[in-house]
Amino acid sequence: MMMGHALWLWIAFALFVLAMLALDLGVFHRRAHVVELREALGWSAFWIALAVLFNIGVYFWFGPTAALEFLTGYLIEKSLSMDNIFVFVLIFSYFRVPPLYQHKVLFWGILGALIMRLLFVLAGVTLIQKFHWMIYVFGALLIVTGARMAREKEKEIHPERNPVIRLARRLMPITRDYVNGRFFVREMGRTLATPLFIVVLVVETTDLVFAVDSIPAILAITHDPFIVYTSNVFAILGLRALYFALAGLMRIFHYLHYGLSVILIFIGVKMLISDVYKIPIGIALGVVAGILAVSVLLSILRPAKIAAAPAADPPAVEATPNEVVEGDGSPRERSER
Repeated sequence: MMMGHALWLWIAFALFVLAMLALDLGVFHRRAHVVELREALGWSAFWIALAVLFNIGVYFWFGPTAALEFLTGYLIEKSLSMDNIFVFVLIFSYFRVPPLYQHKVLFWGILGALIMRLLFVLAGVTLIQKFHWMIYVFGALLIVTGARMAREKEKEIHPERNPVIRLARRLMPITRDYVNGRFFVREMGRTLATPLFIVVLVVETTDLVFAVDSIPAILAITHDPFIVYTSNVFAILGLRALYFALAGLMRIFHYLHYGLSVILIFIGVKMLISDVYKIPIGIALGVVAGILAVSVLLSILRPAKIAAAPAADPPAVEATPNEVVEGDGSPRERSER
């Protein structure tokens, strides 16, 4: 059984992920550049192909049931990541992050997400194994989340209400410009954070909220932590490429969030009735795939009416190279060197 090989499996997979991240950042994206659609589609195909190859390996190594569990979990996480993409669009728009630096933000944000997801997976599996009644809590959470998602008309973000961001602004001074895509700069013997670091914090804390939905969803499919985590990781690794490929198209799929809400409710019901009737993995996979296909098809057949665009906000006032923002938000002149 898989858990008998847990140690070497976890080590091998961790080394694989580190190698892929090093190759991504150190070789292919060593220099900051705007990711064009063709490049994004190529990387999306690459990450999907890797997930498929891994799924084939799971099939031959652990059998068809584990392979179906991985595929279902991967499809659920991939579909939920669509919702992440729209939020990332709002975050980058709110902070006016130049396209040149967006890949860097997503890279470090996803690196933190991999660590947080591991902790969530281990905690979730442990809770269910020791306290079986937690499965009903997770199921109810998914149903409530799905119903809330269906009622949402427009997503909004309010970074100024984020306690982590408010704490960061109290603890450290922040520059007013992006300073060539750096996270920190040294001025007059002090370390200053740049807005890019704040954006990474927003992305990280946002993913923390997403993990609360996604981990219980896949725990309804399997309680094997290796399958849960690897399906999560492959979905997350392909998230950056998917963002650049679909960011401009997300508003077209205006029925997608309804499909995602139905998926969450279905998975929640699956957890609640698991002691009475276990829905076969094949049926669960078909339901998830079918809901996604219908929501995308409806979005194409019934396109949303485009409302008149509101007047554009005035551009943000750029600070001069001599200005920084103190921890309390007040500007101060840097002394000339």
